[in-house]
Amino acid sequence: MNAPLNPAASGASAPREEGAAARRLSFILVFAPFALWIALVILVPQLNLFFLSLREKVGPQVYVLGPRNYTELFGESVYVLTLVRTVVMSLLATFATLIIGFPIAYYIAKIARGRARTLLFMSCLLPFWVSELVRVFGWMLILRETGLLSRLLQGLGLVDGPVELLYNDVAVMVGLIYTSMLFMVVPLVSTLDSLDDALVEAGYDLGGNGLVVLWEIVIPHAKPGIVAGAIIVFMLNLGNYLTPTLLGGKNSQWFTAQIYSQFITRFNWESGSAFGFVLLVTSSLIVWLALRASGQTLSGTIGKG
Repeated sequence: MNAPLNPAASGASAPREEGAAARRLSFILVFAPFALWIALVILVPQLNLFFLSLREKVGPQVYVLGPRNYTELFGESVYVLTLVRTVVMSLLATFATLIIGFPIAYYIAKIARGRARTLLFMSCLLPFWVSELVRVFGWMLILRETGLLSRLLQGLGLVDGPVELLYNDVAVMVGLIYTSMLFMVVPLVSTLDSLDDALVEAGYDLGGNGLVVLWEIVIPHAKPGIVAGAIIVFMLNLGNYLTPTLLGGKNSQWFTAQIYSQFITRFNWESGSAFGFVLLVTSSLIVWLALRASGQTLSGTIGKG
């Protein structure tokens, strides 16, 4: 015989089921706009970019699917070398930004107090109150032949005449570091701020010097912030167009300039899409390798950084 149903038990489970359904509905309502935004802004454009890159033009308004746009890209050494050059310079600029930004972030997080801390942080934030174009033009005014730095060198007697400091790799590196410094400092400050001062003091008490404490205590604790900042800065540098073009001139040889040329100058959207998708895959692969090498995960890095 079947056991009799317990009215009290069934009555108690009904509110729990209703509560779980309400929570699921609330989660869906909250998450749906975010998912729709991600789909419209990221997924759909990237998928469209990929499918457009596979189109081969065989006649007026006649296209077939094929890999010709990719084979043409990798078949031209100038495109491959430009991609490699862009990646290498972006990595160098990211490393230089870390070397410069880490002491700044440590001083803001662990040494500066009160108004000094606020002032230093605002000093990092202030340049970003204007657009990147204005910031780059500011560096052009400083580095050009009749600019501030050239006049300063002449005034000090270090050079005999005007010096053109624009349109070279050094100018591009300076611009990249300057325009991305905040994105390295902020995650580092956030991570270093949670470092217990007692750990640093214990390191010195156990006989460690400054370098030992930095390498054994500070840097391991700051690793999530280092990885988060490096990822952001590297992606910004790799996809930057204004800074290399304006500070490096026509000979900057930046891969985004090649993408611009394909889309705007040659009106070859299929080839430009292939160039853009190759840059996307390259950056994603490098970020994945960096996460594997550092032992970090993307979710953990974002959460802690």
